[in-house]
Amino acid sequence: MPLPLFALFLAAFAFGTTEFVIAGILPDVAQGLDVSIPFAGSLVSGYALGIAIGGPLLTMATRQVSRRTILIALTIAFCLGQIACALAPDFATMLLFRVATAVAHGAYFGIAMVVAVGLVPQAFRGRAVAVILAGLTVSNIIGVPVGAAIGGLWGWRTTFWAMTSVGVLALAAIWALIPPTKAELQPSGHLSREVRVLGRQQVWTSLIIMLALMIGQMVPFTYITPLLREVTGLDAMLIPWVLLLNGVGATLGVLLGGRLSDWKLMPSLIVMLAIQAAILVLLYLVSPYPLLMTVTIFIWGALNFAIGAPIQARILMWTADAPSLASSLIPSGFNIGIAIAASIGAALLEGGFGYRSLPVLGAIALALACGVAILSAAHEKRIGALPPHAALS
Repeated sequence: MPLPLFALFLAAFAFGTTEFVIAGILPDVAQGLDVSIPFAGSLVSGYALGIAIGGPLLTMATRQVSRRTILIALTIAFCLGQIACALAPDFATMLLFRVATAVAHGAYFGIAMVVAVGLVPQAFRGRAVAVILAGLTVSNIIGVPVGAAIGGLWGWRTTFWAMTSVGVLALAAIWALIPPTKAELQPSGHLSREVRVLGRQQVWTSLIIMLALMIGQMVPFTYITPLLREVTGLDAMLIPWVLLLNGVGATLGVLLGGRLSDWKLMPSLIVMLAIQAAILVLLYLVSPYPLLMTVTIFIWGALNFAIGAPIQARILMWTADAPSLASSLIPSGFNIGIAIAASIGAALLEGGFGYRSLPVLGAIALALACGVAILSAAHEKRIGALPPHAALS
């Protein structure tokens, strides 16, 4: 891995960990801030909305700023956000700091993807994007279980202090390894062109599929700790190991999804969506059985990220002539799905449904996504559409 890509990977790891580690410490955070677990789930949905709404706005607002400069500024914002969360005196303050960090998160991934593809030859751009995505998967393997374990041993606030130290390392790497870049000086019609490419059916259908995927992933994952405690009956100290296994599956899934994207993108995507719908049904069926539940969570995690890779590749492929807004909408699409998922999950729990019911909704979402993918691929084949030539800089 080229060193500049490693710097981008490290910051992606930091942002990914702070987003997802909350699931591993959610009961402790809820108790510490004196709110219910479903209500504390808004720390997940609020973070997701910060990425989805604030990220693209900040990305477009900083188009005239050197990308290296904005990456440094966003990483500093991450570090300050972790310190603020560690010191938050109440739930409202905690939520505010989470949302502020999330805005930096959303802008980071949009800008980092464009920087990453500019650091490598055109033939390796897909792999460069995969490096950024790998930061998220490795955060699930290492960051989330370690963060959850730290919270279990020394209190949930210590988790955010640990994340601060990771942010400082990422800041140093970006400062030292990312080369100076020029501001994105584009003609006046550039913004309208960025908006127009979003009207391509391959783009908006991919965003719909992305939303459904995140509902299938995050409705159960937001409440995975109480699900494993109360339904599966796992000891609290075993749960970080299950999260670790889920993260291992996610990393293997990224590798699988990248290869399948290069081979047969849409057929692979359709098949994986159908399989994942079945896996979520299986997750419901085996949830009372610890060993079967653990194995199913591993497969579920692998497919979540295997599916994510071709979705992102498809969006970038069909917006290659105007990438900035589209690249920032990739984390937005994922996190709108996360926000919807956390809110729906909370509503189901408050409505009297148990934790075990959550995978069922995910299965329905994935089945619908599979249908959308089939219709989109059929339309693309029927009209013989070809993706635009890359115009990334």
